[in-house]
Amino acid sequence: MLIKNISVLLGTELDFISNTDVKIENKTFKTIQPKIKSNIKDESIDCEGLLMIPGFINAHTHIGDSIGKDFTLNRSVDEKIHPVFGVKSKILKNTPKENLSDFMKSTCHSMISKGITTFVDFREGGLEGILLLKKALNDIPLRSVILGRLEFYQGTAEIKKNLPFPKEKSLELSSLLKKCDGIGISGANENSTSVLNYYSKISKLKAIHSSETKQSITKSKKTTGKSETIRALSLKPDFLVHMTHASQTDLKIASKQICGIVICPRANSSLAEGIPDIELMQKSGCTIALGTDNVMINSPDMFREMDFIWKVTMGIHKKRIDPKEILKMATVNGGKILKKNIGVIESGKLADCIFLDKHSLDLEPMHDPYASIVHRASESSIKAVMIGGKIIHGKI
Repeated sequence: MLIKNISVLLGTELDFISNTDVKIENKTFKTIQPKIKSNIKDESIDCEGLLMIPGFINAHTHIGDSIGKDFTLNRSVDEKIHPVFGVKSKILKNTPKENLSDFMKSTCHSMISKGITTFVDFREGGLEGILLLKKALNDIPLRSVILGRLEFYQGTAEIKKNLPFPKEKSLELSSLLKKCDGIGISGANENSTSVLNYYSKISKLKAIHSSETKQSITKSKKTTGKSETIRALSLKPDFLVHMTHASQTDLKIASKQICGIVICPRANSSLAEGIPDIELMQKSGCTIALGTDNVMINSPDMFREMDFIWKVTMGIHKKRIDPKEILKMATVNGGKILKKNIGVIESGKLADCIFLDKHSLDLEPMHDPYASIVHRASESSIKAVMIGGKIIHGKI
């Protein structure tokens, strides 16, 4: 397929180029190719008036709780989402699986309509939870990175004693890892250092929540004498999630040991837990990606996520931030952190793209495309969504 006369934000720096042509190679995993000369057999589409950007990477979600939207507005973080005694845990255990699957499907369709082409899900419920999500995704062409989790959590006394990973759980973990892309650990406060070290030997993708709340930071220091982030790094994770209250020391250490940090600013705010300090993260050398977190407390909308963190950060620090950096958090940086060929419109990368109507009511006239996308574009601005070179939503 040859896409002609389209404006493109592309490359690792998301440079703006007007009226270029893009060739989509017709292979199983359709990629963007450098050779753009039309072949008589090629389908050619004139995209004058459209702007093509990389598909959004929603780098942290929990879509299993889609059935519980806004169910616990006035409760604390632990009361809402603690993996052992939170309301969310009770919802997941007591809701019929078919109902959970139906609402996960709805969330996946919602993400596609909003330009999300890849999502990374922390999947609770052990092997059964992974299979349930895979079933929901069976007929949906959305890229997923499924990070499974054993329903195994340790208490304060066990963490203080540094009890090891139970041998009887090893087979269960092995079976789980065969069906997913890696593990998504709830946090250091539910696992001893010995257990985190055990998980660190897993060769697949590893991620863990860290320093999301002041309470969790205090609990880690009180229980072990170490910061929550330092303990989380015992996992040797590919990335950390949240880091809303991480210290500069923690961030500098983390930046040298991991691929990056996934922040979820709207979810943190919905939980009344504060705003991630992206300026401090960037100064510490961290690569930052965006996620929308639990559907139970937040909508899976990357447009809203970008708009929110851009303006709130400028409002707090009273300093300007280049909107291009925010757009990279929703695209390029997610691909870097996941080490996948996504998030960039570039030769050899997977052809996951969003086509925006430059003449839509909210975008025209578009004087700064980065700013327009970050704080003016919305689901209604999307003309079409492409995954793997195939239009799976809308039309061009």
